[in-house]
Amino acid sequence: MAKAIYHKHQRVFVRPVGTWALVEQVKPQWVKDVEEPVRVYYDCGLGRDFVADELAAEQADEIDTASWRVLRARNKWQSVEECGHHPYPGTFPVVVTESMDWGGWRVPAAEYDRDPSRIEGQARLIANAPHLMAIAEQLARLASEDGELPPALAKLSHDASKTLREINTKPSSKDNGKSRQAA
Repeated sequence: MAKAIYHKHQRVFVRPVGTWALVEQVKPQWVKDVEEPVRVYYDCGLGRDFVADELAAEQADEIDTASWRVLRARNKWQSVEECGHHPYPGTFPVVVTESMDWGGWRVPAAEYDRDPSRIEGQARLIANAPHLMAIAEQLARLASEDGELPPALAKLSHDASKTLREINTKPSSKDNGKSRQAA
């Protein structure tokens, strides 16, 4: 029995033609008295239907998330007395995304001084983003493996899949990072 590997409107590479195309229609081939389709064909608008072996999905960028962590950097512009209202006086958070202690996310001192609690929360969120992404991947996988989910869990799984697509899709040069703002 066959199951659909690709979905409608998914961008795929069509190997026999050597080009990228969108799946316009998923066409299951049914046989009488059989519960599942025997084969699944994909119409990509290129003149004929293709089988899954002739197509390849876009590959997501691999993001190294093994060593993301929050470090404390010394505040060079203010003394400990001047920033006594900060959660950690004399320091500010730096999210390091490399195995060495450099590379990652930093915040300007003036912005940190304006709202240190918000910046501390952002730092924790960014440092824990790989763990949240792993949870989203498990949720998305759950829906693909088990079609019978409670409605609330199915919606969460769908939202997780949508978010993962946004994370793993390379922005086009025309996009300039505006796709998330429009949504």
